[in-house]
Amino acid sequence: MRTDSNTGVANHILPTSATMTGVCVTVISIVRLTAATRHAGTIIDTVFAVNGLVFLVSCFLSYISMRSHPLSGVLEKYADIFFMIGLSMMVIGGFMLALEFEHF
Repeated sequence: MRTDSNTGVANHILPTSATMTGVCVTVISIVRLTAATRHAGTIIDTVFAVNGLVFLVSCFLSYISMRSHPLSGVLEKYADIFFMIGLSMMVIGGFMLALEFEHF
């Protein structure tokens, strides 16, 4: 049993990061289906594709940290860091998407 202060954070990161990975894939699909400008659409697709990978890494790290791994505390910390990076990227991508559709 772990005694570090982050106990249980991985239990929240795992389902949320998995959901956010799905959200990124959904946004990529929506951008592809719209008639937005080709160049901006490609940039937004790339941002959300990388963002999906960041959330997927967070998901894997949180899962491994819950599996009685000797480095559970460290893996949970990195899962948390990747999750926060993913959230930041999602906000940036959301602004890019909103600005693109504003010009549409």
